[in-house]
Amino acid sequence: MDLKLKLSSSPHFRDKNSTRKIMLLVILALIPALIGAIFIYGPDYGFRSGIISLIGVISAMVAEGIAEVMRKRGLTSILDGSAALTGLLLAFNLPPTVPFWVPVVGSFVGIWFGKMVFGGIGFNIFNPALIGRAFLVAAYPTIMTASWAPPAANHITMAGFSPDVLKSNIHTEIQPEKIDAITGATPLTAFKEAKRVLTNPQSNPQQIDYAEATVNSLYSQESLLNLFLGRVGGCIGETSALLLIIGGLFLCFLGIVNWRMPLFYIGTVFILSWILGGAKGFFTGSPLFAIFSGGLMLGAFFMASDMVTSPITNVGQIIFAVGAGILVVVIRAYGGYAEGVSFSILLMNAFTPLIDRYTRPKVFGTKEVKT
Repeated sequence: MDLKLKLSSSPHFRDKNSTRKIMLLVILALIPALIGAIFIYGPDYGFRSGIISLIGVISAMVAEGIAEVMRKRGLTSILDGSAALTGLLLAFNLPPTVPFWVPVVGSFVGIWFGKMVFGGIGFNIFNPALIGRAFLVAAYPTIMTASWAPPAANHITMAGFSPDVLKSNIHTEIQPEKIDAITGATPLTAFKEAKRVLTNPQSNPQQIDYAEATVNSLYSQESLLNLFLGRVGGCIGETSALLLIIGGLFLCFLGIVNWRMPLFYIGTVFILSWILGGAKGFFTGSPLFAIFSGGLMLGAFFMASDMVTSPITNVGQIIFAVGAGILVVVIRAYGGYAEGVSFSILLMNAFTPLIDRYTRPKVFGTKEVKT
């Protein structure tokens, strides 16, 4: 009797959690950060943050639906939650001041060129939300970086320094031709501008004094508490480190996120920022400022840990996380942008197939045959 075997396509590993359930749980873990952003930005930009997030979700689902129709496939894929999650993550990477058409453009680019062009969910190499954000930063840099909404209730961006005071001092005391203008009121931007002053031999004593005061303010306990709780300017989903950590730990507890990814990612940034991330040379950085500011928590728990674009083995995830952490610190310290989380993840996404190749378990009972 001939033995007939059924050959099926991947994935061959089965899990009790369906794709839809996983995506919905990740979205659920992001809801506290979204509610926090709406509350933190208050009546002026809080409601706007919610609208931008909703537009991002709807646009991503529409973009995937159009792509599926063009491929003459059903529309059931838009209900698995992956497109909605992409749209929400994209919105989390946008300032609350952007025009409403920005999340639409970013969602379509992310879904079409970051996901569907590779064949849809499970086949994409890069994180679609970050592809959309990278396109927006390249195509509309002014919109993406020139305007940031301050928190509501007159919260200060750094301890003792409001965004207006920071901008006025930079523009009046520092020669415009010697330093780029501040592009926003985020702590990372303020730190980068202060560092440029401190490393510029042509800076005068007044400029140096103000830059040192800015760095000391950013490193203060009050500033670190503001960063941890979210009383800072920034993108919609990166304000409160506390709420992102809560959502991330929830996913780790459920086993949806491998704890090694955020731990080694954040840990690498923590250590290297102390060594390389200071404004006055080596070993002068503030590790807590580095991990609580910008989009590190959002990236570590919700984007670097993407099941499709990250390595499948534990060792591979550690290599990915450490590499991404190194890139974040290098971009922040020596690059042209104040933030490097998105670019670090995209760059490591490109190495995921190579990492998987060299970290996959060896099959016993076989040996390499030389030809």
